[in-house]
Amino acid sequence: MEPVTATFAGGCFWCTEAVFRQLDGVVDVTPGYIDGHLEDPDYERVCHGNTGHAEAIELTYLPDRVSYQTLLQVFFLTHDPTTLNRQGHDIGTQYRSAIFAHDQAQLQAARDMIANLEASGSYDAPIVTEVKMAPRFYAAEHFHHNYFSHNQTAGYCQVVIAPKLYKLHEQHPELLKA
Repeated sequence: MEPVTATFAGGCFWCTEAVFRQLDGVVDVTPGYIDGHLEDPDYERVCHGNTGHAEAIELTYLPDRVSYQTLLQVFFLTHDPTTLNRQGHDIGTQYRSAIFAHDQAQLQAARDMIANLEASGSYDAPIVTEVKMAPRFYAAEHFHHNYFSHNQTAGYCQVVIAPKLYKLHEQHPELLKA
């Protein structure tokens, strides 16, 4: 089966990339920028919060090994979809929660997931995750790729990323790469 593309914005792309790299069936994860008005954005400009881009990841996965539904579950498990333009201490539109669909099936699956989470009362506040068709994705600068694995002892990695990985490992060890 051919790899399929999925794109998620769940705050800092270092966090989101580290989480999805753990999953069996995920072939590759690229951090980058999406949904802004500037051609060829870079980290410095996006961090200023005025380009309209979100920090995001574009991943390829094997749907016979991991479903899009499972990717959505992991996405919602490992970030707070109820805070507008914020994840923890990272504040700004570049840290918004968003799902960028690559086809109508992904678009509908994301909308259904949000409706089900809302109906279940899983969160104390409304889900603010945007769901839209994926515009152009721009890969981030090379030093952002695989950031967690290269900087595991850095404070941000220990305080912000490691707990997300721990949560994934504790709640869904069956989803992890061997």
